[in-house]
Amino acid sequence: QVSVHESGGGLVQAGGSLRLTCFPSGDTFSLQAVGWFRQAPGKEREFVGRVRWGSGNTYYSDAAKGRFTISKDNAKNTVYLQMNNLEREDTAVYYCGATLYSGSYFYDQPNEYDSWGQGTQVTVSS
Repeated sequence: QVSVHESGGGLVQAGGSLRLTCFPSGDTFSLQAVGWFRQAPGKEREFVGRVRWGSGNTYYSDAAKGRFTISKDNAKNTVYLQMNNLEREDTAVYYCGATLYSGSYFYDQPNEYDSWGQGTQVTVSS
C-alpha cells in the first residue's frame, strides 16, 4: 500500500507562483503514477497532471499545460507541482494521488488512484 500527503498551498496574487509537494510513502517500488487533481467548491475533482513513477513521463490537462510543471525527485521520493502565472480560476483544494494500478496510460481519472492526500488549499486573489 501507498500513502501520500501534500504541502505547499497558500494565498497568492494572480500572476504569481506556488510549488506544491507530494510525499508518497510505503510501497513506492510498486507505484505506477502520481497525479495532481484539484477541486473547487461545488465542482467535481479535476485532473491537473500526472507523472509516471518509473519513466518520469508527464501528462497535463489543457488548463495546466504551459503554466504548470510536474517533476520528481528520485532521491527524495517526492513529486512537485510548480504552478506559474496563476489565475483566479486555479483556486481550489489540490490533491495528490498515487496508484499501483498498471492498466492505464493517462491516469487522468480519480477512480484510477488508490490513495489520496488530505489536500492543500490554493487561493489566487485578483
